[in-house]
Amino acid sequence: MPGPEALPDVPPAPAHPPPGPAPAPPVRCPNCRTENDPGRTLCVRCALLLDPGPPPGVRPPWWRRLLRRRTRQAPTAGTRPKRRLWRRPGLTLPVLLIVLACGVWFALPHLSGWFGFAKDETGTPEAVPPTRFRASSRAPGHPAGAAFDGFNNRYWAPSAAGADTGVGQYLECDFEQPVRVLKLVVFSGTSTKMDEFLTQARPARITVVLTSADGTSATKQLRVKDQPGQQTFDLRGSEVVRARLTTDTTYGAGPGRRLAVAEVEFFGRRS
Repeated sequence: MPGPEALPDVPPAPAHPPPGPAPAPPVRCPNCRTENDPGRTLCVRCALLLDPGPPPGVRPPWWRRLLRRRTRQAPTAGTRPKRRLWRRPGLTLPVLLIVLACGVWFALPHLSGWFGFAKDETGTPEAVPPTRFRASSRAPGHPAGAAFDGFNNRYWAPSAAGADTGVGQYLECDFEQPVRVLKLVVFSGTSTKMDEFLTQARPARITVVLTSADGTSATKQLRVKDQPGQQTFDLRGSEVVRARLTTDTTYGAGPGRRLAVAEVEFFGRRS
């Protein structure tokens, strides 16, 4: 007879079942210190909310909220978003308008100067002839007015006293109304023709003094080339009422030769 079938080895059952999860500790009320069951929401004694949730977020300061765009809340599925007929304006646009208005207010006193500077740099200056003129001295037939008459076939020359060198001799003119001087044109010598140009002495360096209506003056030294014809210089002055041109050094000075200036012209704007 066959023997009994061998049974598989079965581990013995444990004497004690494994312990389950530890129960949650009771929740202590922060107000009355009463212990409550873990699943409770309100305290059994004082009805305080036991789990208030995370603290609310701190609101950012106003200067950060100016440029922050508001997040739009997405509409609920199946609903049509409402069209707002009026939207409350933000603070960014009013602040920018206030800053712009303040900038314009503070810039108003300087606008005329800026516009005048732009006009001087882009526009063409006009002739501003003087109305009165005089000189340190004059030779017969060559008065100071010959240097401001608009023609270069007549010239101014000083008298014989001190005329050999011409140093210190000057031309002076007045404007009927204050002008803004931008350019100075000088025709040196007696004529624009070379053979006539070399017959008399010519200014080499000139000091120009512009006097304004308020009594202030501006000085500039000009270096004149020893050549016939027009020579143009940048000369700036505001509200000018008087101009003096003094000869500091000369070309071709000597006995029997007088300093000669054929023409002086001012260009700028009338105030």
